[in-house]
Amino acid sequence: MSILSGKNILLGVTAGIAAYKTANLVRLFIKEGASVKVVMTPASKDFVTPLTLSTLSKNPVYTTFFEKGEEETEEWNSHVDLGLWANYMLVAPATANTLSKMSNGVCDNLLLAVYLSAKCKVYFAPAMDLDMYQHPTTKKSIEKLQSFGNIFIPPSSGELASGLIGEGRMEEPEKIVSFIENDIIKGLPLYSKKVLITAGPTYEAIDPVRFIGNHSSGKMGFALAKKAASLGAQVYLISGPSNEKVSHSLIQRIDVVSAQEMYTEVHTYFKDIDIAILSAAVADYRPKNVSLTKIKKSTNTMNIELVKTKDILASLGEIKKNQFLVGFALETDNEIENAIAKLNKKNLDLIVLNSLQDKGAGFKNETNKITIIDKSEKISEFSLKSKAMVAEDIFNEIMNKIYA
Repeated sequence: MSILSGKNILLGVTAGIAAYKTANLVRLFIKEGASVKVVMTPASKDFVTPLTLSTLSKNPVYTTFFEKGEEETEEWNSHVDLGLWANYMLVAPATANTLSKMSNGVCDNLLLAVYLSAKCKVYFAPAMDLDMYQHPTTKKSIEKLQSFGNIFIPPSSGELASGLIGEGRMEEPEKIVSFIENDIIKGLPLYSKKVLITAGPTYEAIDPVRFIGNHSSGKMGFALAKKAASLGAQVYLISGPSNEKVSHSLIQRIDVVSAQEMYTEVHTYFKDIDIAILSAAVADYRPKNVSLTKIKKSTNTMNIELVKTKDILASLGEIKKNQFLVGFALETDNEIENAIAKLNKKNLDLIVLNSLQDKGAGFKNETNKITIIDKSEKISEFSLKSKAMVAEDIFNEIMNKIYA
């Protein structure tokens, strides 16, 4: 998954030879999980066909204000609706002619009407011959568009269609997609922040085939990781055994099994972390002795001596400097009192309380019901929600604190 997943992208295509690259551009946006609609100037159809772009985008391609039906009926292509649909708009290639019209408010085709109606961020990638690109009027058009808040994707230098060598080549599709992704990430509230999240259970071995564990699925931790990435953070997700899946360019998953392995990995990353959220259900005890061979059933009873595991959360509370540290508490009785005691004892900035008394909360459920308590012991209660929405509530609380 990328930052473009689930986003609506409006691609404006103008009449330049670089229009042939737009087929690959559409394909790349679709691969990143975006929905794409294409608006073409009438002249651009001489360089790439609407059928090609429609097939790749799986959407109609728009070229005129009206589409004639089979019985000479006309269907209106609303530039307003297209402009409102888009999360982001890209004009590529952007010819000198179109740049001039965009910068001066000329509206003589559907693409320009959509541009003037768009409420979203607009990117433009020029493509033209060297002398045209260097002309003062083109430079002025680019400067004006940037002054309006539009984002300039500079052309690359190389061999041009005329045979000249220099600036003017539309940037390659892969680099355009990367440019847009990086620009979006830079504008997100957790851009440049590093977030560590623990998730899932730990398994403490008894012998090669048996272990002590718990019913944690990791769903809450994985929801937190996805939310942190959507806010622009670089995420380090340290997970115990879990069937949950995640694929995102900003999430690095580190798999562990035991509490000791989780302790080691957490301490490896913690020194460089801005925010740490420990949502894993780490075992409190482990077998003192682990059999190297499978234990045979030979008696009616079996005693296993247990010893405490290292308290990962407490160990981080002891060494934290500027990190914002969040813990979880799963309680069955005296919930608030126990959570506050844990908050203070372990030097946390926030604690997220789950109560097994709440229906729909706890392990394996798709929902959760939480109470968040901060260092001043302010209590914020939330209703039963999906774990994705709970993750959003948790990050809203964190951002309210760190950006206060």
